[in-house]
Amino acid sequence: MTIPSTDRDQQVFHEYRTLLFSVAYRVLGTAADAEDAVQDAWIKWSAADRAQVADPKAYLTRIVSNLALERLRSTRHKRETYVGPWLPEPILTTADTADTAETVVGAESVSMAMLVVLETLSPLERAVFVLKEVFAFSHAEIAEAVERSEAAVRQAAHRAREHVRARRPRFTADRSRQREVTERFFAAATGGDVNALMELLSPDVTLWTDGGGKVRQALKPVVGAATVAAWFAAIGTVSYQGIEPADMNAELARINGGPGVVFSGAGRVIATVTFDFDGEGRITAIHNVANPDKLRAVAGGTAHDIGTA
Repeated sequence: MTIPSTDRDQQVFHEYRTLLFSVAYRVLGTAADAEDAVQDAWIKWSAADRAQVADPKAYLTRIVSNLALERLRSTRHKRETYVGPWLPEPILTTADTADTAETVVGAESVSMAMLVVLETLSPLERAVFVLKEVFAFSHAEIAEAVERSEAAVRQAAHRAREHVRARRPRFTADRSRQREVTERFFAAATGGDVNALMELLSPDVTLWTDGGGKVRQALKPVVGAATVAAWFAAIGTVSYQGIEPADMNAELARINGGPGVVFSGAGRVIATVTFDFDGEGRITAIHNVANPDKLRAVAGGTAHDIGTA
């Protein structure tokens, strides 16, 4: 039997909606799938006997975690057969007013670099890592959420933590330095200044481009400062996706918790660019998403709160 939802029930769901999207997006790596998981969670919440729910936050987190896990397992094969590198779907994120420990953790956990690492975990390990390391749920709470034993959750958490620790950048520049370098990169790329770009790039910088077979992009990583600098310097001199340089626009934006660049033209978003940095502020990796199917969230213009509360 479906139980009609009251204004109070809707208010409770709305109170935790940001949290639910934040969990689902980190588990799935795509905004569209995360929104679908949140919508399905609302349907389940509306149909549940809310009078029997002692902790709505835990209950809703359990629902959305399971929905995200199911969806991740069903999309796994598509990602394995993807044309070229698979990158997460970028989202615009709200600007942080202060660099508190919580906002730094939130930004790092939703960064392209972290989401790429999370993609190498099993679905269960990914969900457990997100709930434990990002949102600080207890092993017991996670066990209930993912419907596994607490011992299994502890093992998955340990494996995931070690895996992520071995693969994510060990040192990165502070966020003011990241913004400064991004602004300089933006000026150099749009001005076609190869030498200025070279100064900002690590010698072994890697460019990952995701066109998904929908638009022309490199099917393998582009490695090396000279090659990557030439790639971006060409932006101001050659047409891209049939759009002439004079008709293209580029603007700085906050993408996945950090500074990035949004390219647009012909009335649509055509690409986003985000960066990884080393401790000295040099760019070590660039993620360029151009698959139009993955640019809808950015094109929509909504900035997401990626807090961990």
